[in-house]
Amino acid sequence: MSDITRIDQNARRSRASVFGDLVFLAGQVADTKTADITQQTKEALAKVDDMLARAGTDKSRLLSVQVWLKTMDDFNAMNAVYDAWVVPGDTPTRACGKVELADPAFLIEVIAIAARK
Repeated sequence: MSDITRIDQNARRSRASVFGDLVFLAGQVADTKTADITQQTKEALAKVDDMLARAGTDKSRLLSVQVWLKTMDDFNAMNAVYDAWVVPGDTPTRACGKVELADPAFLIEVIAIAARK
């Protein structure tokens, strides 16, 4: 049985968990809470990139992505950033929905599962 590796762990959560050849990312949010959806999406996806790299993989190995939005009014602007970010030909499955996020300043949260290289 494979060991579980936890990345950036505290008492409440790990930002990523690695089990076998799979990487599970916790929700990634922007650093700039006052930014618009375009900037918050860029920042959240940059954190996904960083966590995947720390786990030994990258976005070309994404299997599934969940995008949570504060409002579906941001759907098109988020998609403009997301579509430019994903690797053509290696797009993961994806779900997107409106949710009440833990901090009302956040406009987006991104959760992902990837295969390791």
